[in-house]
Amino acid sequence: MAQADPSGRGPAPVLVRVAGPAGGARRRGRGPLRVLLAMLLTALVAGGAVPYVAGPGRAYLSYLVLAERADPGGAGRAAQEARAAGGQVVQEYPQIGAVLAYAAGGFAERVRGRPGVAAVGATRTSPVPGPPRSVDGAGDFRTGTDGGDRAGGPGGADGDTTVTVPDPGEQDAWNLALLGAAGTAPGPPRAPDAPGAAALRKVLVAVLDSGVDDTHPDLRAAVDPKSSASCADGRPDARTGSWRPDSGVGESGHGTHVAGIVGAARDGHGVSGVAPGVRIAAVRLLGPLGQYYAENIVCGLLWAADHGARAVNNSYFADPWKYNCPDDPDQAALTAAVGRAVDYARRRGAVVVASAGNDAQDLGAVRTDERSPNDRTTGAPQSRSLGPECVRLPGELPGVVTVTAVDRDGRPSAYTNHGRGRVSLAAPGGDPDGGTQRAVVSDWPGDRYAALAGTSMAAAHVTGAVAVAAALHPDWDSDRLAALLAAAADAACPPGPHACADHEYAGAGALVLPR
Repeated sequence: MAQADPSGRGPAPVLVRVAGPAGGARRRGRGPLRVLLAMLLTALVAGGAVPYVAGPGRAYLSYLVLAERADPGGAGRAAQEARAAGGQVVQEYPQIGAVLAYAAGGFAERVRGRPGVAAVGATRTSPVPGPPRSVDGAGDFRTGTDGGDRAGGPGGADGDTTVTVPDPGEQDAWNLALLGAAGTAPGPPRAPDAPGAAALRKVLVAVLDSGVDDTHPDLRAAVDPKSSASCADGRPDARTGSWRPDSGVGESGHGTHVAGIVGAARDGHGVSGVAPGVRIAAVRLLGPLGQYYAENIVCGLLWAADHGARAVNNSYFADPWKYNCPDDPDQAALTAAVGRAVDYARRRGAVVVASAGNDAQDLGAVRTDERSPNDRTTGAPQSRSLGPECVRLPGELPGVVTVTAVDRDGRPSAYTNHGRGRVSLAAPGGDPDGGTQRAVVSDWPGDRYAALAGTSMAAAHVTGAVAVAAALHPDWDSDRLAALLAAAADAACPPGPHACADHEYAGAGALVLPR
């Protein structure tokens, strides 16, 4: 599961699976393929899963096929070659010249090297019984059509063990105070000339995550149903409520927490977001098996871009490989696919923001990955020694604003990943060992609140700041908006040992709200 980077366990009620919706132990089945089938059926009944078509004793993997042409014609060519090799195409991505196909073994080898094909990669390592069924009434990327009500309500109740906190009444928002001026005593959470709710309401930002509970009082007015969807199996599903968290999947409240940091209403109750009044496109990526596969990310980025998002928040990492290496053809293809989607979103005007991760690793150095592949159903993970060429998706892709975490004192959080030239900005992420006063309090499904710490929280602050910048400068493109945040952080950073002066840990500096 993306951004599942445990950094130790702090006192309740801080959720110390610090970096994301998959924060911590992953649910893993055991046994042969028949156990996997049982798991899938259970998820289908209990977790609102999109059903899969059962094949006669066959096992399928999902593949992304990329054409040499990153356009609709390329997508058509990729679909043609995928079908010729025995694959079933379940989604085309015409914006980037790619398709999602399901096939049995040997598919990638049959398609690689075909005329017009640039790359092919399996997006998972554990098979499923077959391709997903069609979704009646699902919307396409551009129209956001609504195909009727989705069964079930918002998640966060059944199976949710997160310790929650009382309504904070918008008090002691140290994380917002830190955005007043980096390196100084806490200031007001908003600059005097910051845009008001009317200007922010014209700005749309997308939260790609585990789903958002749009029935939460802090988020009812923020989430835009016409711009929200599920991409939990790589296909846009715009049916009503599809974007809400799935209570059958562990820690599915993470996206609601992130959305609250971005844009919770300022009304004297609960929490206030960095950009109260902004519209939020809630895009659920977390699938019924608890994974953030590359096709989910591609679908989410394209959906957000085509619906006009000015910022896209990504507080996770792609499954099943925590780091994707260019010498592995599958991982190289996934990197290329997500990279194309990031480029498309940026060209459409969106600043793509991502968390740096919570392994306390230098992303520019040799490091160890002991968790991949994390979708396996049996056996131990591989222990891989990786060089800097192996990257987290999407956080280490070119053009992404990658965010590290600082604590309440403005110093780098102990868990945060870092790396000179690998990270862009630092923002409040909190301390998982410091209690509720040193974590970030935000919304949780079911009208509740929780205290979490991690680079997931830090990234959400930056996404909110992009919304403020876009409200101030509605005609600026994505590169100019990102440059504004970097320049503001650099200008506000005094000399000294704090995070904002350490480019290895903070990139340009610690986030301040643009004026």
